Amino acid sequence: SGPACKRSGGSDTRTPGAPTTMAAICQGCLCFQCVTTSEIGIIERCGRYERLAPPGLRCVCWPLETVAGRISRRIQQLDVACETKTSDNVFLNVIISVQYKVKEEYVYEAFYVLNDPSEQIKSYVYDVVRSTLPLLTLDKAFESKEMVAQSVKRELSGVMSEYGFVIHNALVTDISPDGRVKTAMNEINASKRLKEAAFEKAEGEKILLVKSAEAQAESKYLSGVGVARQRKAIVDGLRDSISQFSGNVKGSTPKDVIDLLLLTQYFDMLKEVGTQRGTRAVFLPRKKKSQVSAFRDGLLQAQAGRN
Repeated sequence: SGPACKRSGGSDTRTPGAPTTMAAICQGCLCFQCVTTSEIGIIERCGRYERLAPPGLRCVCWPLETVAGRISRRIQQLDVACETKTSDNVFLNVIISVQYKVKEEYVYEAFYVLNDPSEQIKSYVYDVVRSTLPLLTLDKAFESKEMVAQSVKRELSGVMSEYGFVIHNALVTDISPDGRVKTAMNEINASKRLKEAAFEKAEGEKILLVKSAEAQAESKYLSGVGVARQRKAIVDGLRDSISQFSGNVKGSTPKDVIDLLLLTQYFDMLKEVGTQRGTRAVFLPRKKKSQVSAFRDGLLQAQAGRN
């Protein structure tokens, strides 16, 4: 609000036309200014720094004294957008947020020494970003956000501390390449994922084939073991049968028993073949002739038998 002024007590005893000096006029003028809790006021007297005005209702002698400005006591944030390029010639838009505050004991330096603190902070941020990111590739730039933020904070803290500014934090809030670069990066990543998926699929099929071959090999091995055991059991049975038959029938030899067994199996085979549907019997003569002629005659006789 505007200044509230009040004349000091006593009546005006000046005669009309008497000279009036500026000091006499200002001697009885008081002005009240309110400074909020989050600010510190700077009071000047005739354009010269006089004192600080802490929060509250403050009295100034107007117009000799004025509140020239106010310094915020809050932590402020400045967002700096910077364009730079990486070592692989990709241009980036980087946004860095700087959080800073003015020390109360350095209000004079912060107000009078720096012309525009925000612009000067931006200049240092530009310098750090454009000297750091060009040394990195695009992928490294995304991975080194913390390193860039620490570099900005370290540089600003070293420079701005003498002017009363405390840098609380510096954050790289965004790194954004060109839209076409983003699309290319997504396509590269998609191709890489598809390649990995195809490789994993092929590995899965390979495992299935290997396991299937192993299962077949194990099955054939077990089948062979079963056949071997079956034949061994048959041989053992035949040996026992021959021993018993030779012992019970006088005058018989093992060869007679084997012939009898072979004949029995032969008749069992004929019976089995004859009972199958679609069986075609081929009779081959035992006379000595060429195999082709014997096979032809057997086919003709079999055809005649079916008719």
